[in-house]
Amino acid sequence: MGWISAPFGVRGWVKVQPNTAAAQNLLAYKTWWVEDGGEWRTLSVQKARVHGRTVIAKLDGCDDRDAAIALRGKTVAVPRTALPGTKSGEFYWADLIGLAVVNESAQALGRITGILQTGANDVLVVAGERERLIPFIAAVIREVDAGTGVVRVDWSAEY
Repeated sequence: MGWISAPFGVRGWVKVQPNTAAAQNLLAYKTWWVEDGGEWRTLSVQKARVHGRTVIAKLDGCDDRDAAIALRGKTVAVPRTALPGTKSGEFYWADLIGLAVVNESAQALGRITGILQTGANDVLVVAGERERLIPFIAAVIREVDAGTGVVRVDWSAEY
């Protein structure tokens, strides 16, 4: 859902950079999971609001600037069961990470290791014998088959 980028003020508020389509989407969740040293802990959101392109939030147990600084860089998530379902042709990024990418010539290009947001469209980061950046657009993505773990693309191995 995002990551904590910085403290906000001196009373324990944090600034969150959302990885959602709209910053206000984070406001729908009253409980967040925060990654802490490889473990996830549940924190209740006391208050939150959109602040420009970010969200500022007051979390339980985060009562001063030092506590907010300790959360800097931590990932914010919500349980999968709390997320709304997807429509046909829609995918959560987390569902795409790790899928194999194969082109129309049946050449394995690698696995999706990340997704970049650009102004024009999302871009798949595919790691194989080398890293490739493949636009996540209808002209390139032929099929996403989460059941078999394969994304089929119209993309040359030479690109």
